[in-house]
Amino acid sequence: MNRLFFANIEERIRMWLAEDLPAGDLTGMALFSGQEFRGAVVAREELVAAGVTGVAPLVFAVADPGIRCRPLVRDGDAVKPGAALLEVQGPAASVLAAERLALNLLMRMCAVATRTAAFCAEVRGTGSRITDTRKTTPGMRDLEKYAVRCGGGVNHRFCLSDGVLIKDNHIAACGSLAAAVERARKRAPHTVRIEVECDTLDQVEEALAAGADIIMLDNMDTSAIRAGVELVRGRAITEASGSMTLERVREVALTGVDFISVGSLTHAAGSVDIGLDAAD
Repeated sequence: MNRLFFANIEERIRMWLAEDLPAGDLTGMALFSGQEFRGAVVAREELVAAGVTGVAPLVFAVADPGIRCRPLVRDGDAVKPGAALLEVQGPAASVLAAERLALNLLMRMCAVATRTAAFCAEVRGTGSRITDTRKTTPGMRDLEKYAVRCGGGVNHRFCLSDGVLIKDNHIAACGSLAAAVERARKRAPHTVRIEVECDTLDQVEEALAAGADIIMLDNMDTSAIRAGVELVRGRAITEASGSMTLERVREVALTGVDFISVGSLTHAAGSVDIGLDAAD
């Protein structure tokens, strides 16, 4: 697991465990006194793994260093229903106290990876790439964006500090699209690309004239996206965004757009069904 990618992950796991165990696990304390638990985390449905090789084992390790975990699949693997993802063994009280947090994180991360993989499959062979957005669960952005990568997608900005993306409210506050791009060009580091969200083809022309590096074709129908890509003609990177569904995404990709950003990869992923089963 990349500790640089997951900032302060151990501290967050401790916080999440404390939320569930403010005064310990009353059930575990009442039932167990030194007993061992051995079992496996099992997929109840078809999914793409994410969080199996790093996040879930770390939850158990933070809860009790005496818990031993052995991942049985790699993050990014396609998994069939009934397949074991992870073997777990250790003090029963500790394993079962950490079970819910480990499963909650796995269920969410695997759901994001699975949904991303479905979108990536739809655009395969077109040259377009699926990317995420900042529409993530507070406190879990890095985990969800990692899951997008496990599903075959790529990451957009992690945060507002990562790049310049001029949207409609920025343009309104600056007075014009051209003025916004000019200010950004003067003040942003030269290593940073400038992206402009365009709602119309007229804005695309204005953004190109202003020297934008990336043109976001936002909430346009497919014919307008195609026209926007043709208008840009390789002079900038193109990104389509807004109302992207599995049913629509391939026709958008066939316009020749470089990237398709899909907020629902994270905000609508939900959870997949994963459980912890005791060994026979």
